Amino acid sequence: MRPAALKLAVIGDPVAHSASPALHRRFLAESGITGTYEALRIVAGDGRRAIAALRAAGYTGLNVTTPLKEEAYACADSRDAASLAAGAVNTLVIDELCVAGYNTDGLGAVGALRAAGLADLRGARVLVLGAGPTARATIVALVANGCVASIWNRTRAKADAIVTNFGARAWQPQERVDAVFATLPPGIASLDSHLRETVLGAPIVVDANYAARATLGALLGRDVRDGSQMLAASARASFELFRSNGASPVGGTGCLGTTTIGSRDGRGVSG
Repeated sequence: MRPAALKLAVIGDPVAHSASPALHRRFLAESGITGTYEALRIVAGDGRRAIAALRAAGYTGLNVTTPLKEEAYACADSRDAASLAAGAVNTLVIDELCVAGYNTDGLGAVGALRAAGLADLRGARVLVLGAGPTARATIVALVANGCVASIWNRTRAKADAIVTNFGARAWQPQERVDAVFATLPPGIASLDSHLRETVLGAPIVVDANYAARATLGALLGRDVRDGSQMLAASARASFELFRSNGASPVGGTGCLGTTTIGSRDGRGVSG
């Protein structure tokens, strides 16, 4: 049962740039639901303490961003299938019973690629740049939608772990792709020549960063879609979980219905 008022926040570091407060406040207003939404800076390593404190303070839902997605995974009492597959959580639904973890990043990534023009995902060749929590969730969703997903990461061992555990292929130089989905940190200085050639040749390139933090287009000197569409789709799915106390079709049925702790240990591959 949804509480009378929602007390929501996004946690991570940094969060000052986050568009989540504006999006969720709009969702609250459109839905006629009483609630608040804040952006709270929580540094790496402080996730468990902060989540416990926010639960005690009456928060009913949290969006989780970098660098806390794996810490949130470890804190969850239950996890949906997407979280278990990716080893990371970006949404926490909180009530008196438990803290339930969900992952809507993959749904957001698929929405962003479709909005950029990749209408038919089945059989589409998509290269994912990076190997962190967002990349893993994206790979899981792409494979589930029938894409031929390949992975590149500066650290080869991390890319190899994605290949082994997530059904992706290792990117090969001169490989041609239908789309590139980048989960790289903002401000990356360069790409090696072969990778740059592949990315420049892709009809569609999406940067998971958005607004001023989306710097890949400037680096490449080409049109790159930023992560605004990803955020919007992911946020909408998270909000449906918040408003229904986890009972939304997009993500499960709360602590009584999500998959309990198991499968991955939350450490996974970091990027």
